[in-house]
Amino acid sequence: MNQLRTISQIIEPQTAIEGAGVRLLRSIAPKSSNLFDPFLLFDHFAFNDPLEGPLRGFPMHPHRGIETVTYMLEGATHHRDSLGNAGLIGPGDVQWMSSGRGILHEEMPRRGPSGNIYGFQLWVNLPSHLKMSEPRYQEVTAATIPTYEKDGVRIRVVAGTVDGVTGPVTDIAASPLYMDVELAPGIEWHFPIPGGHTLITYVFQGEGVFSGETIDAVKMVKFSEGDHIMVKTENNPVRFMLMAGAPFKEPIVPYGPFVMNTLEEIQQTLKELRDGTFIKE
Repeated sequence: MNQLRTISQIIEPQTAIEGAGVRLLRSIAPKSSNLFDPFLLFDHFAFNDPLEGPLRGFPMHPHRGIETVTYMLEGATHHRDSLGNAGLIGPGDVQWMSSGRGILHEEMPRRGPSGNIYGFQLWVNLPSHLKMSEPRYQEVTAATIPTYEKDGVRIRVVAGTVDGVTGPVTDIAASPLYMDVELAPGIEWHFPIPGGHTLITYVFQGEGVFSGETIDAVKMVKFSEGDHIMVKTENNPVRFMLMAGAPFKEPIVPYGPFVMNTLEEIQQTLKELRDGTFIKE
């Protein structure tokens, strides 16, 4: 490891309203500029203010051409879809859904014992040759997500490998790393990142020194090219999501819940929704 990845961009999450009035903190959203390739969107959701009133969620809606990753920290999300799948994503669980050629699904939040709901949703692009593939799920319970712990570093490994500990989510086109990383105070951590892969981190608790720059919660950080990341803590711990993946380097055309490669593919998608042919047998 000889080329440290330095910070190229610090993003302050912005409030967004989605679904049936769900308030989110959004760091990145799908854009044709595709600056975070293969990552398209990152939302931090919480329903912890009593003034918000009744819980709102994400009623039945379509997706095509992307993968959606839901990671719960507190509370739960009940989901069901047009293929007959249904289930509950609870604390520490992950759902990695490849929408492929098309799916309709619903996600409705439920408060945990503390009264809180807290988690993240990541969208990962699919390359052109997989955009019309068969939809599939990888549902991972908290108990099956391995934890790497050493010298004040604790990592829940959802996808990728940390020092021989491999996450349960596999066969994803972007070859991603997706990890929940915690560092105790007074730690210096070095971690290799494949060259050419996009690297972003989302600091959601505490503060740390990332490549020489102090970053406190809540912020998204994008890194330059290199072969490793270095994070240090001083008096406080830090907790962040680390996401890295191979860019596809293809043009994209985002339109709401769809991300395709051409405008014609978006128009075809909308036509199928109107015609009732969006969901394939």
